[in-house]
Amino acid sequence: MVRKILLLMVWLPLLVAAQWQEDVLGDGYEMRYVDQGEDYSGPVRCTVVRKLSPCGGDKGVLYVHGYNDYFFQREMGDEFVDSCWNFYAVDLRKYGRSILPGQTKFQVRDLHEYFADIDSALSIMHQQGINDIVLMGHSTGGLITSLYMSEDPDTDIKALILNSPFLEWNMGAFKRKFLIPAVSCWGTYHPNTMISNGNCTAYAESLLKQYHGEWEFNTDWKTVYPEKVSAGWLKAIDDAHAEVQKGGKIRVPILLMYSDKSIYGDKWKPEYQEGDGVLNVKDIAKYGKQLGPHVTAIEIQGGLHDLVLSAPAVRHKVYTTIFHFLTTEVH
Repeated sequence: MVRKILLLMVWLPLLVAAQWQEDVLGDGYEMRYVDQGEDYSGPVRCTVVRKLSPCGGDKGVLYVHGYNDYFFQREMGDEFVDSCWNFYAVDLRKYGRSILPGQTKFQVRDLHEYFADIDSALSIMHQQGINDIVLMGHSTGGLITSLYMSEDPDTDIKALILNSPFLEWNMGAFKRKFLIPAVSCWGTYHPNTMISNGNCTAYAESLLKQYHGEWEFNTDWKTVYPEKVSAGWLKAIDDAHAEVQKGGKIRVPILLMYSDKSIYGDKWKPEYQEGDGVLNVKDIAKYGKQLGPHVTAIEIQGGLHDLVLSAPAVRHKVYTTIFHFLTTEVH
């Protein structure tokens, strides 16, 4: 409750001035920008997207996207709305709708920078009378939300839903133990050094309708070819991994979902339509189960990295799992 009051005091003057406008998704989705001042790269903003349930009520979910991503999963939002949950999502600073001219996409030096974006979205929800809130994160968004919840164990957020959270590097032992720490140390002093992120397009091909998937999205905001990452980004991720891997700090119920298998290879192959082509699912299970004392871990057979973008029967299982969890664990 104290955190809620403080959030309203800090953000309400800025939020009152902002106006909702029709979102690019249409169909009842609205968006508004939130000015977040300036950082080491200049002005920054986040974007809050919403679709309100015709049921009304004070229940809401706040979704945080992953790396090289933004909120475009309209079907997911509609599933929540149709189940009487008001749906909100935030495009974090330097991602998606929030990108400003001249910015380096995805640039970050500490994942705590994103806490202000989450706080802004939560303040908007509280301002609109939505007080029973569940936080949901995918991939890097799952790492960010896990870190956020770990550092505020007395939060009034009711539960945390994690969709394939990024809790460990998907690399061999040598790279994890030696290469990543070396680059992370470099990133402390040279955060803007850019590092290749490979050239594998298989995951994007598994999603996009023009290749092998069902979906359409803005490929300027969610690129097909991996973009370079900064040494500062790598250090921020590594620091967050070290913190959340300590485990045990999140007191609210957690729903942890991940695919039953990981897929490897630089070229698309049919297996990419039935597994996680981004992360190691064993790492997700290992570290996710340690996040708190109340973790419900569900392995989703045939799930893609973003489980809600899987084949129809698979994502039906995902939504059934989510709403069973909300019915039984959120009071």
